[in-house]
Amino acid sequence: MKAYIFPGQGAQFTGMGLDLYEKSPLAQELFEQANDILGFSITDVMFEGTAEELKQTKVTQPAIFLHSVILAKVLGDSFQPEMVAGHSLGELSALVANGVLSFKDGLILVSKRALAMQKACEAQASTMAAVLGLEDEIVEKVCTEIDGVVVAANYNCPGQLVISGDVKAIDKACEVLKEKGARRALVLPVGGAFHSPLMEPAREELAAAIKATTFNEPTCAVYQNVVAKAVINPTEIKENLMVQLTAPVRWTQSIQQMIADGGTEFIEVGPGKVLQGLIRKIDRSVAASGASFEG
Repeated sequence: MKAYIFPGQGAQFTGMGLDLYEKSPLAQELFEQANDILGFSITDVMFEGTAEELKQTKVTQPAIFLHSVILAKVLGDSFQPEMVAGHSLGELSALVANGVLSFKDGLILVSKRALAMQKACEAQASTMAAVLGLEDEIVEKVCTEIDGVVVAANYNCPGQLVISGDVKAIDKACEVLKEKGARRALVLPVGGAFHSPLMEPAREELAAAIKATTFNEPTCAVYQNVVAKAVINPTEIKENLMVQLTAPVRWTQSIQQMIADGGTEFIEVGPGKVLQGLIRKIDRSVAASGASFEG
């Protein structure tokens, strides 16, 4: 079975989407629509902006979403997903790709998500750290023993877990995890503690917007970050999406479940190759590649 997967924050690069814009009239039309919906020219930043400009959360998240969703749309009939999943932000791209959300509604939610997260980041000094070379259980146990807020946030692949929380707690956790044998415990250059309780104000804001948005029947199952299993029911999809910002991204578990349910070919749709690399670390027996549009 063909599984299409959609990247999250961190996959952006300067000039992203320009090739699509130049090759496809449909892509041009959708990018122009996006500029109107957002009320600023995101294409200027995507196509010509600096890495620094592209790193602002209010730009990064819509930019990655647009690159992914527009690529899926210009693929036309060759885009036939039998299952989809997205990493964090990528879940919203996946939900547009499988028909749950319209292009416009998806983009509006992504924009609201980015602004709400930015606000939550500014409210408290917080961060994330990548922990390499330890079993998940050890990392989870250390998190429970540290004073302050620190939780397991992204289960990316076996031996790679991202933790999230307030700055002091993350620094302390990194020290302890190195003592426990972590190959690396590295603070990431992010502005806040995504997928942790510190995102609660953003979760509340986004939940209100999700509640007011129409969710349609999907064309295929989405494997959601929060539950790491196939979900078809629009109400259930909505509920899972509402808690995503404060819950961990169970990416390893989602991919393992997709493989158990018959996924054999994983195609990354969007900027970068991060997810392809994670798939290979999760299970080398399945194919992993990136979608491309030749025009």
